[in-house]
Amino acid sequence: MLSEQKLSSLREGESCIIADMEQWEMSQRLKELGFTKGTEIQCLYRSFSGDPTAYYVKGTVIALRKEDSARITVSL
Repeated sequence: MLSEQKLSSLREGESCIIADMEQWEMSQRLKELGFTKGTEIQCLYRSFSGDPTAYYVKGTVIALRKEDSARITVSL
């Protein structure tokens, strides 16, 4: 059984599948960059302070702030 959690709780090196995303001002841009339901995403690096975090999605590395990554639900 797959467990769901927020993308912001992923640890470095973990991979997951995007399950859902809230609608907010940045959600459309993230969808254009590949953050769509069913897409695999990997947590690459977390900054020293823990914010932002770099994620690998569809061949691209994208850094997100914790407040934004907390709006994305993922399945492990």
